[in-house]
Amino acid sequence: MTDTDEIIANNIARIAAARGALMAIGTDYGEGIVVSPHIHDRHQLLHALSGILIVSTASGHWIVPQDYALLIPAGCEHRVEMLSAVRMRSVYLRPGDLQAPSGDPRVLGMTSLVRALIIEAISLGPDEADSPRGQLLCDLLLHEIPRLVEQPLALPLPSDPRLVALCRGFIAAPDARAPLDDWANRAGMSRRSLTRHFRQETGLAVERWRQQACVFAALPRLIDGEKVTTVALDIGYDSPAAFTTMFRRMLGRTPRDYLRRA
Repeated sequence: MTDTDEIIANNIARIAAARGALMAIGTDYGEGIVVSPHIHDRHQLLHALSGILIVSTASGHWIVPQDYALLIPAGCEHRVEMLSAVRMRSVYLRPGDLQAPSGDPRVLGMTSLVRALIIEAISLGPDEADSPRGQLLCDLLLHEIPRLVEQPLALPLPSDPRLVALCRGFIAAPDARAPLDDWANRAGMSRRSLTRHFRQETGLAVERWRQQACVFAALPRLIDGEKVTTVALDIGYDSPAAFTTMFRRMLGRTPRDYLRRA
């Protein structure tokens, strides 16, 4: 077992053994580290204090860049992959204390207050979680987490095998110019039937899903230092301006502004 494996195993054991209302853990991971599929009996609010990671479940993928968080419901089996060095900060809350939606995780925009509360919760000693201060931190987190705004950084996968094949192919080689009629032909559906089934199974229009897949593909490359123009053209955008417009729509800032902040 490597040192990282041991840290991960110890963290999972600590979460399972926790008895107080609030449990918080901070761990730094190197690029490429993978946390194998596992389950918590608590809701997890996972925050990337710095870096970028992807959480995967049987039903899709969720990208968590710096300044965002992921709410993972209790009982949801998930795998975590670090796309860069990541300073991960998480709080774990009992299901009875926080009413989180069952099923899939949700990417949330962070606020300065929630970020500060998570950092303070991690600073608590083992005997302080149930202290008056610890309880105040927990109560304020329980009040603020439901106020965090959901962000369009999920990449749900449909259940229809034909649609899954299209999605996995696009994730492997994203092409913003790929004709929708080509997708319909490959799935053996009409264009109308494809768009209807896709929305029913993922909750997203095909074009919206493909835009989000392009963000998934672009972020790790941009963080690695590739030029915006190179990445934009590689994933099928006609110009860097068109890519920047899509990126701003998804993340609220241009690629250069995002990287400057990161």
